[in-house]
Amino acid sequence: MRFDGTPLFPERRAYTVAYHLSSEEMALYEAVTAYVREEMNRAESLEEGRRRTVGFALTLLQRRLASSPLAIARSLERRRKRLEARLSEVRRGLVPGFPLLEEEDIEELEEFPTEELEGAPEVLDQATAARTAAELEAEIRTLKALEAQAKRLLGEEQDRKWQELRRLLESDLIRGRKLIVFTEHRDTLEYLEKRLSTFLGRPEAVVSLHGGLSREERRLRQARFAQDPKVALLVATDAAGEGVNLQQAHLMVNYDLPWNPSRLEQRFGRIHRIGQTEVCHMWNLVAANTREGEVYLRLLEKLEEQSRDLGGRVFDVLGQLFQDHPLRDLLIEAIRYGEDPEVRARLFRKVEGAVDRKRLLALLEGALAKEVLDPRRLSDLREEMERAEARRLQPHYLTSFFREALERLGGSVHPREAGRMEVTFVPPGRAGRGAPAVHPGDLPQGPGEPSRKAPGRLSGSRAPPLGRGAKGHAGGLGGVPGAGDGAGGRGGHGAPDRPCPGARGGRRPGARFPAPPLRGGEP
Repeated sequence: MRFDGTPLFPERRAYTVAYHLSSEEMALYEAVTAYVREEMNRAESLEEGRRRTVGFALTLLQRRLASSPLAIARSLERRRKRLEARLSEVRRGLVPGFPLLEEEDIEELEEFPTEELEGAPEVLDQATAARTAAELEAEIRTLKALEAQAKRLLGEEQDRKWQELRRLLESDLIRGRKLIVFTEHRDTLEYLEKRLSTFLGRPEAVVSLHGGLSREERRLRQARFAQDPKVALLVATDAAGEGVNLQQAHLMVNYDLPWNPSRLEQRFGRIHRIGQTEVCHMWNLVAANTREGEVYLRLLEKLEEQSRDLGGRVFDVLGQLFQDHPLRDLLIEAIRYGEDPEVRARLFRKVEGAVDRKRLLALLEGALAKEVLDPRRLSDLREEMERAEARRLQPHYLTSFFREALERLGGSVHPREAGRMEVTFVPPGRAGRGAPAVHPGDLPQGPGEPSRKAPGRLSGSRAPPLGRGAKGHAGGLGGVPGAGDGAGGRGGHGAPDRPCPGARGGRRPGARFPAPPLRGGEP
């Protein structure tokens, strides 16, 4: 909460957008999932390091299957080509290997995604359970059939997931506002960028952020999204969105759902942060008729239910929900054994237990700050801040003071560009010789306030020159503290320390003085 009593963070609202794959999409899903399950089963007989690496590569393939037709088609093609090259080496008597991942590597990659791994052929495309040339040939035949099926689906352009996103873009809450779309894969980012540009009819309305961009290019694209009113959509991967402030938008769609729920929290944090003034909305797209989708849908529904009761605070502890049983393990189990009703029921119970209300309240209690200000102390601090703000000398007071003083003495000043004035004439009057000194009481006390004439005869004391090295004090603003002398004192603004040419009793016409700086907060 701020000192004025308003919330420090705006409200958060999350929505689950469940959709069903078409019959053609479902056929591809079942075929690829069968391939993944078969290869995982074969990997069980491998040594631990190789089994772990093959399993992770296959889960990445399954996630690309759920991402977009382009992502799975390209993944199958790359994997097929890599295994063909591997088969050629095996036939020549070579025994090619591939880098192995440790469990810590996989956990780190789930927590801090990097596109370098996603695109690394030695991990995703070469990690196979095949040991012989015959096994490789069989796997390559399977990949060729899956690749052809995926490319047919891609050519039909009947993507149910894309259709759901398009429907969201046409909704009243999103239409005409800036929106961020998060995906896990570069191929899907390219797919969305093309389809969104076609849908909007303005390619310049869509910008993308991904890990392959330089830091400077990312900064420029982020600035375009934030400042250019023509840019409506930002498509980003997790690798590009890490640590980026995107609060110029308050609407976000998770086109791909991460298998680590803490990344949902991190994504939401890109828009829900200090300084955000709008209610933040997040939509999660999930295929309800897939094995892993069923488990994720149950999680999202429970989160949405608890979020209504707890005011959206559940998103503060998403990363702690599955510390004992990682969500990734539950989704893999669903892929391998999800057709079994008993396995499905057990997975649902684990998800519901992770999002149990009592457990959430305990996690939230641990996440809250222990030291808080009571309402009376908060009110006292707010009053002190208001009094300090009222007492602070503002730049416009100095500007008003200087102009009024100069005009009282017969001088003239005119505004120029923003923050600067031009002094066209400074009278040659000298204090005590015809030109009355000005007492501070004569001058205005603030913008728009009349001068207060001090009673009685005013003294004729001279004012010290403003700045260093003044040669003669040839006509300053008598009695006005801080006013400049007529011979060219610096005055803090870089004026020369010498008399102006031709000046006898005052500064020549046309001399320019910078006005006091008008930056907020400076005296």
